[in-house]
Amino acid sequence: MKWKGVIPAVTTNLKADLSVDHAALAAHCNWMIDSGCNGIVLCGSLGEAATLSFDEKIAVTRTCVKALAGRAPTALGIASLRTVEAVALARAAAEAGAEGLMVLPPYVYTSDWREMKAHVSAVIGATKLSCLLYNNPVAYKTDFLPAQIAELAAEHENLHAVKESSGDVRRITAIREACGRRLDILVGMDDAIAEGVYAGAVGWIAGLVNAFPEESVALFDCAARGDKARAHALYTWFLPLLRLDTVPKFVQHIKWIQAEVGRGTPFVRPPRLELTGGDLELVRGVLAKALRDRPTN
Repeated sequence: MKWKGVIPAVTTNLKADLSVDHAALAAHCNWMIDSGCNGIVLCGSLGEAATLSFDEKIAVTRTCVKALAGRAPTALGIASLRTVEAVALARAAAEAGAEGLMVLPPYVYTSDWREMKAHVSAVIGATKLSCLLYNNPVAYKTDFLPAQIAELAAEHENLHAVKESSGDVRRITAIREACGRRLDILVGMDDAIAEGVYAGAVGWIAGLVNAFPEESVALFDCAARGDKARAHALYTWFLPLLRLDTVPKFVQHIKWIQAEVGRGTPFVRPPRLELTGGDLELVRGVLAKALRDRPTN
């Protein structure tokens, strides 16, 4: 698993009866790679992992691995209330052909470093797969500090990257200071991508890429190669959309936009519900302006 470039955190395609649409998922993953993305992350927050069963997650993994047929690597998000289940999911992902794991803290339970370290260490150590530690204190209330990340990196050879979603771009500099070049750092919040790359991030676990992959790849590439004028123009156009990724209804937002551009359905599993009223009007307005002003090259 190469934790560099644009790696979509893909949505989980659902049918009207809310079962997983494996054919649509396979086609979607291939569209991402055809558009220049570097890999796929399945069953993250955007993939509605909390509403998928253990078996569904492994079935989704098999679908993606088979669809990509070696063209790009697949990583599975690993999150659970129970450490034993997270470990079992990691091992099952390896058996299903995944090449990487995105390791999250346990859902709901928030504790001290001793317990969080024990949990993620158990998952990272469960396989030899390349692991990315996901730090998102806003969503999960667990904050992996730079010194703690360095501690994990020193103890686990297969911890290769960190997805930084604290919202504080200074963390990228702090992680680099603590870890040197030991870990790849990836941006995990869509509306911080340019700032993150300029601070030293080498990858983007992206959300709106699910509807706008070519623009996402172009933005990342321009920022990474230092073409700030082009990056600024793209970022200015993209930001109203990217900001839809960093609010509670981000799954509904992105799935609705996918459906509008002909690349998915708006179906979500409860407790999420499809957009209505003011929420729908907001997203409809943002998308209409984005499509009207969409860059031509």
